[in-house]
Amino acid sequence: MAATPTTPRTFPYIWTTWLPRILTGENSCEWAIWFKAHHQGWTRQPSDFDQTQWLLDHTAMLNEQKAQWETKGQEVRVERQNSFRLRGRTATLAGQPDLIVERSNDALIIDVKSGQEQPWHTVQVMIYQWALPKASPRYQHARLAGEVVYRDRIKRVPRGALPGQFIEQLGSTIRRIAADTPPKRVPSPQECRFCDISAADCPERMDNELAFDDANTDDF
Repeated sequence: MAATPTTPRTFPYIWTTWLPRILTGENSCEWAIWFKAHHQGWTRQPSDFDQTQWLLDHTAMLNEQKAQWETKGQEVRVERQNSFRLRGRTATLAGQPDLIVERSNDALIIDVKSGQEQPWHTVQVMIYQWALPKASPRYQHARLAGEVVYRDRIKRVPRGALPGQFIEQLGSTIRRIAADTPPKRVPSPQECRFCDISAADCPERMDNELAFDDANTDDF
């Protein structure tokens, strides 16, 4: 079967989950997000990631959290019920929090993670806290707290005003990704190995195992 041809989008489209690693510095290649935001139908890089097991683990944790809150008599909205699209002047930002627990004028955003704790997990919830009141009348006046739920602990993200520096950094990042001129590619073996854009669309992709320069010195 022939691959679907890559076609440009008429307006940049950015998924919330693409941004946190860039904002925290875990990833450096903004070009990869720019490409996905500006194109559709691109060929995905084959991966040995076990998507089926991840889905099973994630769904089990999600259902456990949902049951716990419903046992307390709380209304819980799940995944696609929480989908939003927020259109700005330069791009559309889309997202889908795992769970939202509604409690009168309060709401709790829950994101479940089956892997190791990472700083960008908190940032993902912070983006939801910022975007949902703007994207959905349902949460326009809600006080939004957040939680990142791991297998053995919960990381709480308090409600309240988000730091102005965070909002400014988020906005400037989205504007750079939405720009007509692409950022410079920043290939590295460590980052490229987890990137889903294949060499068909990124000829600078690095798939070798060498992760750093290796040399000797007598200075120490």
